[in-house]
Amino acid sequence: MKTPTTVFTAFEWPFWKAYGVQMRPYLLFVSGAAGATGIAMGSQGDEAVWKWCLAFVPFFLGYGFGQALTDCFQTDTDKLSAPYRPLSQEIISIRSVLITSVLGLFLSGLILFWLHPLSFIFSLTAVVGLSTYSYVKRHFWFGGPFYNGWIVALLPMMGYFGVRVPTDWEFPSACYGYIFLTLISYANFVLIGYLKDIEADRATNYRTFPVVYGWNKTVWVGDLFVLLALFLFWLQPLGERWFWFFGVTGTTVMVFGQVAAHLTSEKNEVGALIPIKSTVRGFILLHLAVIVQFQPDWYWIALVFYALFEWALYKRPSTYQV
Repeated sequence: MKTPTTVFTAFEWPFWKAYGVQMRPYLLFVSGAAGATGIAMGSQGDEAVWKWCLAFVPFFLGYGFGQALTDCFQTDTDKLSAPYRPLSQEIISIRSVLITSVLGLFLSGLILFWLHPLSFIFSLTAVVGLSTYSYVKRHFWFGGPFYNGWIVALLPMMGYFGVRVPTDWEFPSACYGYIFLTLISYANFVLIGYLKDIEADRATNYRTFPVVYGWNKTVWVGDLFVLLALFLFWLQPLGERWFWFFGVTGTTVMVFGQVAAHLTSEKNEVGALIPIKSTVRGFILLHLAVIVQFQPDWYWIALVFYALFEWALYKRPSTYQV
């Protein structure tokens, strides 16, 4: 009979169940939306459906592998801020999670390499970034959000080339605005996400922006990130009705989240819950708007995708963890 101190291995089913929790399934939709944005931008309408689906797989799962990988390097703060996670409970080992994550990212890279060499090169760059993120987060208060943001900003470019012919190595200049949208909107998610970990990060000597400058200044910087993200979004060519549906909804949610962060009297993980969820929802909604801008017929896929995200978010194992 297993005891609470048992460390499960990759050869046992409980390991995979625990690893699934460590991946944060509700956040797989973040990388999925970013990668799908690139797929929508790069698709010319004559690709086989299987190519779209195959290209989507590494983006959807890649975030989970990446999250688990970075967790291996910050178990000290996670034991305080996220005690529910299997690594924090030590029911799975750092070594097994590290190996599984690297193998998962490697297999994802192989898929991308088969689709387009440039997507593979970007994926290698992202893995290097993920493996060094915790160091940047710990030592540089200004670096964490942007450092994480540039990694996620690679996903739309990887998706774009993933559905192009291997001889196409040019990313259209008209699409650079969407890459910056991904970078800024994700950087805001990271920044606001730090709000729930202030005490844990302070106790473990992580010099994040909220630890150094406090809650209020962090929220004000988040306001600037939101304004810049929305400027980049609405600056781009406008689409049809589903573009407006996702775009207006995402804009409203992001603004609401920032207002909630300013008005809350609980400047801890409780008060951070609504602002953080708003940054995630806003990120996904704005990217779904871009997807239907390029591929209007994909609106029903976008609706199902978002509904599944909300279901996964609702089913997360810890109420105050996003």
